[in-house]
Amino acid sequence: MSDELIAPAVDPALDEWRTYDEFAAGIDAYRLPSTSLDGTDLILTLEDGATLSLRFGAGTVAWEGFGSSGTDPYDAVAVREDVVFVNLPLETREREAVTIVYSTRTHRATVIRSRIAAEPVEGTPQVGQEFWAATTDGGAATGEVPGPSRDLIGKRNVYRYSPHHLYEHVYVSSRRYAWQCLEGVQRGHGDMDLSTVWKFADGLYLFCFREFRIAVASVWLHDLGYQLRTTGIFLGLNGAGASEHSRAGGHIYPLGSVSYPDAQPV
Repeated sequence: MSDELIAPAVDPALDEWRTYDEFAAGIDAYRLPSTSLDGTDLILTLEDGATLSLRFGAGTVAWEGFGSSGTDPYDAVAVREDVVFVNLPLETREREAVTIVYSTRTHRATVIRSRIAAEPVEGTPQVGQEFWAATTDGGAATGEVPGPSRDLIGKRNVYRYSPHHLYEHVYVSSRRYAWQCLEGVQRGHGDMDLSTVWKFADGLYLFCFREFRIAVASVWLHDLGYQLRTTGIFLGLNGAGASEHSRAGGHIYPLGSVSYPDAQPV
């Protein structure tokens, strides 16, 4: 018998990196249902003093902010009785999305602006994101101001978005997370990408990532309280090079966590 080692067979599919639109197809199967904000007016005051005004109609929102204005479609999800996740997949401003999370009880909010750069730059995600804490005009703001959080560092969760989408996340620092696909068209693929985590309220965490290998970024609101649900959106370039928006969401299954005894991650 030969002592020569026999290399295990390699699945050729593992060498084929999937495009954003391929892996995002159907990733909203287990998303919480959308809700209508028809007739709702909302004015957000950002922490830098700027304002973003929203007037919701039947499936569209008239908005003004960031030095511009327009009327675009929107999608809203009531993630808790008093917390709403709203995304504006802008059509009037190509390659851009604005995502808002706000509370009708505390009148706190967060605003995330995602934009696809005109050209890729080596070593930098092509989709960038900006973050603001904000307040709404619904009443006096109460409670903790939303902001960056280290609470997820060391946690390891599995996310089931559909019968065909299962992903694992490991939150390794305040700037990065690692992921791998356990089931779906990306099975066997994984990476470590840039991420941002903000705490919005008890058990509610805004988790955003920006990928290096493909032009895509995402905004999620993880409910790590009793519900163990997540609601999110993607913005990126599809296989044809055009900008595309996708909805997402599903169930969270915590696997465990680790704590660091001395030196801490950034």
